[in-house]
This record gives sequence, C-alpha cells and structure tokens, in this order.
Amino acid sequence: MPVRDPDVQVTVAGDGARVVHLSGAWDIRALESRAAALQSALRDAGPAQVSLWDLTQIQRFDHIGAMLVWRTWGRCRPSRLQLNREHEIFFGACESAEAVASAPAAPDRFPLLLALGRGVWAVSRHVLEILELFGQLLIDAATVVRQPVLRPWREFSAAIYKIGAQALGITALVGFLIGVVLSYLSAEQLRLVGADVFIVNILGVGIVRELGPVVCSILVAGRSGSAITAQLGVMRVTEELDALSVMGISNTLRLILPKMAAIAVALPLLVLWTSGVALVGGAVSAKAELGMSFFQFFSALPAAVPEVNLWLGVGKGVVFGVLIALIACHFGLRIQPNTESLAAGTTRSVVTSITAVIVADAIIAVIFSDVGWS
Repeated sequence: MPVRDPDVQVTVAGDGARVVHLSGAWDIRALESRAAALQSALRDAGPAQVSLWDLTQIQRFDHIGAMLVWRTWGRCRPSRLQLNREHEIFFGACESAEAVASAPAAPDRFPLLLALGRGVWAVSRHVLEILELFGQLLIDAATVVRQPVLRPWREFSAAIYKIGAQALGITALVGFLIGVVLSYLSAEQLRLVGADVFIVNILGVGIVRELGPVVCSILVAGRSGSAITAQLGVMRVTEELDALSVMGISNTLRLILPKMAAIAVALPLLVLWTSGVALVGGAVSAKAELGMSFFQFFSALPAAVPEVNLWLGVGKGVVFGVLIALIACHFGLRIQPNTESLAAGTTRSVVTSITAVIVADAIIAVIFSDVGWS
C-alpha cells in the first residue's frame, strides 16, 4: 500500500458531532516541508475537546508528528480519541514530559545546609582530582628517570625562562616597595620606645620567613598560574589536547610535568631574589628614617635572622610552586571548549591558587612555630 501525504479532513457524523480524520505519513520526512500548512489545518479543525479525533488512518508516525498534534490539542489528550495501539507510545511520552515539566519543585527545607553540603562536595571533588593528577605526575617522573630520552628538556627550559627570568622585574619592584613600607612603619613604632636596632630583626624574620615567599608566590600565581591555565584551556578549545591523545602523546608528560618542575625550581630562586630586594628596600628606608647605615643593617642581619629561616622560606617556595602548578593545570584541563569556560576557569585558578598559598603558609607557620627563633 503506497504511503500518502499527511492530510487533515473534517466530517460530520450522524449525530452531528465533528470528526477530524488524520491520514497518511505523519513523520519528520513528510512534515519537513508541510508542517506550517498542517498546523494551520489542525487549528482550523476546531476545539479539540468537542471533536472526535480519528488517527487510525495514519500510516507512519513518530515523535515529531505526535508533538505537532499534541500542541494542537493544547497539551491535553481529547476525551474522544481513536488511535492505533502502536501509536500510543508517542502520546504517552508527551504526557510524561508534560507531567515532569508541570510538577512543582520540592522546596528545600534546609537551604543553608544543602549549600554547605554542595560546597564541601565540590571542594572534595577538586581535591581528589588534584591528588590524582599529582599521582600521575609522579608516575611520569619515574618514567622519565628510567628513560632519560623522554625528558622534555626544551619545555622545561622554556618554562624556567617564562616563569622565572621574566618575573624578575615585577617581583623586584613589589619586594622593594614592601621592604620600604614595612621598614617605614616599623621605624615609626620602634623610635617611640628607643629600640631602633630591632628593625633588623623585624625586617629580617618578617621578609625572609613570611612576606618574601608569600608575596612572591601570589605574584607567580597571578602571572604564571593564570598563563598555564589559559594555555591548557586554549589547547582544549582548539582540540590540541585531543590531538595529542590520539597520537599517543601523554598530556601530563609533555605539558604538565615540565611546568610543575620548572615552577618548583624557579619559585624558590624568585623567593630568594624577592627577599633580598625587599631587604634592600628596608635598609634604604631604615637609613632614611633611623639613620642606620647599610653596613650596620646587613652586618646585624645574620645574627638577627637564624639560617633556618632562610631554608624555611626556600622550602615554602618549593611547596607553593607545586601547589600553584597543580591547581593551574587542574583547572586548565577542566575547561570546556568554549570561551566562557576559559575565562571562568582562569579566574577560578588564580583565586584558588592564592587561597591555597595562604592556607598552606598558615599550616606551615603553625607546624614550624618553634623553629628559627634562636
């Protein structure tokens, strides 16, 4: 039997009732060019609830045709309907979707508790994924040690230059200004009690142990961490990461491991550089405010600041560098292939890196609270 075009006919039964007959093919292929005309014919057939709808002559039917008829009915099945059994499934799906859409959402009885739970779950998921990434990097590092040919020296040296050498200017400027400000504020207070000489202790311990590593790490997180996240995000948008995977090249080995190794090496050196320049700034301010010579300042520095504080600051640089690299790469790999996700992911990466640095510094300060004072 040949398949006819979709058609709508209206007749009047013996009792005077209107009967709407649908016949032919009511599927996507048949409706592609006639949907507007058929929708107008269905609308002219009259109110759905006062007519008898005969759909038994439909030869081909699918969800598209059912949705067209369903909308004509006002999203409600008419009381008088004749329908083939095999076509019942299409209108059943329409009724189920309508019930779900119209069902009122259950009110949250404890919105604050639910928000807290969702936040804890999101943070836990990020932490687990970062730990998983760190474990994969350890495996890749062990592979590189066993097979030195796989060492990505070019990527490592390029990352050292971008993260370390190109950051010398901004870290020196910020470190010098922080040394000047801290020395000026301390000098004003020490002058009141006649303890000018203790400015070396305050600047030495404060800069070498705390301010140098933290300020330098925050600058690197905002400068290099965001760049790492953006680079990986752009590679996700342009499908370069997928291309590397198809070619059998490990993303963590070629892209992430060199960056983490480079920042773990460069950041401690930047910490030493920033702390040194900050002490110079402090010495300049101490000379201007207290009349203390540079020779007197730097001669008293070794006795005022035990050596362990220097190593503690350098160790913080290594820890902070690994944290920044892991967080930046984690958010870079999570970026979806669209520009909005790229911007949001880069922002979250910087904020999370700075927060992680401050939290880690607080934890280290508590653990080593009895170290480096004598």
